[in-house]
Amino acid sequence: MASKTRMALSGFLLAGIFFHSLLSEGAETSSSSRSDLAYGQNESAGRFVELNGIKLYYETYGEGSPMLLIHGNGQSIFGLRHQINFFKTHYRVIVADSRGHGRTEMGSARLTYERMTEDFNALLDTLNLRQVHVLGWSDGGIIGLLLASKYPEKVDKLAVMGANLDPQGAYDWALSWVSRREREIDALAASGNSSNHWHIYRQRLDLLGKQPNILVEQLSKIAAPTLVMAADRDVIRGEHTLKIFNALPKAHLCIFPGATHMIPEQDPQVFNRTVEKFFRDPFSRPDTKQMFQ
Repeated sequence: MASKTRMALSGFLLAGIFFHSLLSEGAETSSSSRSDLAYGQNESAGRFVELNGIKLYYETYGEGSPMLLIHGNGQSIFGLRHQINFFKTHYRVIVADSRGHGRTEMGSARLTYERMTEDFNALLDTLNLRQVHVLGWSDGGIIGLLLASKYPEKVDKLAVMGANLDPQGAYDWALSWVSRREREIDALAASGNSSNHWHIYRQRLDLLGKQPNILVEQLSKIAAPTLVMAADRDVIRGEHTLKIFNALPKAHLCIFPGATHMIPEQDPQVFNRTVEKFFRDPFSRPDTKQMFQ
């Protein structure tokens, strides 16, 4: 039984940590065209850049106004293939493997959202991009919120999907899942199992279980119009998503019906068009109460 458990966990972790891999298992190749499979391994579009003590890998596609895409925990550039395909016809898309993911190095320091945020800020500086649209999914959404709050002048518009401000923003079942995985990985590492880079997976779980720790007050520093998105059966509590929305100076709220945390992959047409409309249209904040004055 223990052997079967180790094999199952090893296979799961190879696919990627957390819900991005768990819920999309088996869907990546069936829903992708042959050209999609090059995302994350496209030598003609990809580059390595040295910043903040690591080599970070990124790819660029399309032309027009710049848009930065940021993937989630356990993902890589390939996880955003549906978004790259759609937005590269409208924008100059910049998409990177975040620190400790894909082809980007981990570095020796603890993996934190703040550190990853500084990586993306340094990437924008390296590319001489003064202002961009930002779309972040899950951990990418957290990084997007941090980037827009610390460097508000660099974010023109922001769209975040399934983001949270602290671990308590997730449901208890999700936090319990993280705790179980941490114990299993610690046991594998202690047993001398060397089939995977357990220290990397452990740090990714640390992100999920102990981070982020963003104060609501920090959101008031975000100047960019922001689209806050979640699914009606997300990993993030509905009331937590609403708290983020209410704390932002200029925001729209979108709850996708009959959907999960994986909607960018499971229904990319609806997701991408929702984001595109927000990015394309001038921001306004109509209010029903105005009709009764």
